[in-house]
Amino acid sequence: MQQNLYVTMKKAFLYLFSTILLMSACGSKQQQPAIRDIADDAISLQKNLPGDSALYGLACDGCTDSVLVFLLYSGGDPDTFDIINAFQQHHVYGRPRIGDELAVIVNPEDRDEALNVVNMELLKGEWCYEVLPTLRAPENMPRRMQRRMVERMPDSLRQLMLTPREYSLRLKRDYTATARGSMRRRTTTDDMSPVEYPSVKRYTDWYFFNGKLILKADTIAGFSQEGDVPETDTVQIQLLTEDSLVLQFPTYTQGYYRKE
Repeated sequence: MQQNLYVTMKKAFLYLFSTILLMSACGSKQQQPAIRDIADDAISLQKNLPGDSALYGLACDGCTDSVLVFLLYSGGDPDTFDIINAFQQHHVYGRPRIGDELAVIVNPEDRDEALNVVNMELLKGEWCYEVLPTLRAPENMPRRMQRRMVERMPDSLRQLMLTPREYSLRLKRDYTATARGSMRRRTTTDDMSPVEYPSVKRYTDWYFFNGKLILKADTIAGFSQEGDVPETDTVQIQLLTEDSLVLQFPTYTQGYYRKE
């Protein structure tokens, strides 16, 4: 029994020692040898795409509304950036927490200041929004007459027909994406329905480039046909919190709520 107790205490000590080593990597700066192999120190094999000037890494202990403590994926000691102006201008998207994956744009004129911070960890997950259908317009009917049809429609019928539908955009941890919404394939009943829902672009992948979200969309089946070039949308994040997201697409702005 004493031997079992000894083994248990030994395992507990090793676990505690490993935890302290992991926390110390983000907790404080320590002196490193003058010559070291960056590849050995790297904590991720992720590399920037050509032309991408953003820094990628993890948030460390000590982050506040004015200071960002940041550990680059390339390794080394944590860096400290001034984010006072970025925070005041609402360019910090998602409050950094210890261990969160971040994308950081540094001021080229002041390497100690971050101009833009995106919490990529907080961005991951399923984001939803609701859409309303529109009445299927009979051919050759003027739009003014269409509006009158809606205005004169009984409330009970309007509520029955104009039922909102939940669409969603899911950004996965492996940087693939899925979009859920309107029917993938049209059926005969769709043509008979008095209403129609907007189509949804089928995104398949996502990544960051210079602080902006890039969404790639293939065909409806999820694969590009031979000769087709997948579409990409460059999206600016306007707002990112625990439960809210606002994305500015090239032609419109869309708000989302988080779905657990």
